[in-house]
Amino acid sequence: MLDRSESALSIVVQSRFYRSAFLSLLIAGIGVSAATPQLTLFLVRDLGAPLPVAGLYYVTNLAAPVAGYMVGRLSDRSHDRLLWFRICALIGTAAWLAMASANTVWLPFVISAIALSVAGGSMAQLFAACRDELSRHPTKAENRVVATVRMAFTTGWILGPVFGSWFGGVFGLRALLVATAVCTFAQLIPLGRQRVERYHNLSMPPRPTSRRQIDHLMPLLIFTAVCVLAMTGDTIKFGYLPIYMAEQLHVSDSVRGAVIGVQPLLELLLLPVVARLADRFGPMLVMTGGAAMGLAGNIAYATSTSVGGLFLGQALTAGLWACVGALGVSIAQQLYPEGVGTASGIFLSAIPLGSAVGGTIGGIGVAAIGLPHVFFVPAVLTTFAMVGFGVLTARNHLRRIP
Repeated sequence: MLDRSESALSIVVQSRFYRSAFLSLLIAGIGVSAATPQLTLFLVRDLGAPLPVAGLYYVTNLAAPVAGYMVGRLSDRSHDRLLWFRICALIGTAAWLAMASANTVWLPFVISAIALSVAGGSMAQLFAACRDELSRHPTKAENRVVATVRMAFTTGWILGPVFGSWFGGVFGLRALLVATAVCTFAQLIPLGRQRVERYHNLSMPPRPTSRRQIDHLMPLLIFTAVCVLAMTGDTIKFGYLPIYMAEQLHVSDSVRGAVIGVQPLLELLLLPVVARLADRFGPMLVMTGGAAMGLAGNIAYATSTSVGGLFLGQALTAGLWACVGALGVSIAQQLYPEGVGTASGIFLSAIPLGSAVGGTIGGIGVAAIGLPHVFFVPAVLTTFAMVGFGVLTARNHLRRIP
């Protein structure tokens, strides 16, 4: 089925599993992105939380790496890779329903830290299943196949915020959280009763003992930490760029929406381009270039006195996120091939972890140096990330990691 001469699109279209994974990620992306931007408003408006307390909600993302690791380890011991995908989806469904019925401020914090952090592992295990399928049916278009499937989630993040704003305004925020629960459950439907057996590579050495496991995990952990550095600016951007445009640049609501909305659209368009470049030049080298674009994007935010500079910053940041979205999970799986479920869970937990770290740094930075200069902080962090990717590129080249 996966002939080396085929395009990534034809591979995805011809495979029942890839088609189902695409639809599942699209539904999940719409549901999560519809609710996420509205959660702070829900805490303030429906539960009466003070704004500073509501802002601390995203600190609960710090639990995501632990949950991602635990779910990944369990997945790597299961015969059916989709078992833990389904378990995580069901936990997420229950969590969003519990969130919708919450009447006290502390309950959403507990739900997010315990249940939603586990539920976030569903996408990781879906990508682990994709890796199992690619290992059984190798193709030179490997990075493009993963990017094509990943495009569904990005598309969901384009559609979801628009749907969430409308739905929440018409039916209320509690109803929106119920709708998110429905989407979380509905991501199970495209896959039906399909099974994806965990791939066993007979040529791979035995799993290391617990004492040596941390040594095998270290390249993955370093790569994930470098990605967190590169991603911290996104939370700062979403939190403070609209304020900067409204209060200092005095731009209209429609222009502010256009500036914020252009990044995911460009990211969607860049995903297949990034994957093709990775197939030609190597994924880690392309990630280094993505970090350089992220650095330039943060500098554009920090120095812009007009909307044009902000559009440029968004275009550059889209390049960084296209690299993360198209290549990040594949690189993580290559760095820890003996446990692709664990690798997927740890890497994808870097996104909420970066959100938590970015939110904390942004609050401190705005108080210290103000807007728009706060964006020099993620610019410095992205510089470290670029250097880190460069070092990993050299080391991986020496070790002949694909």
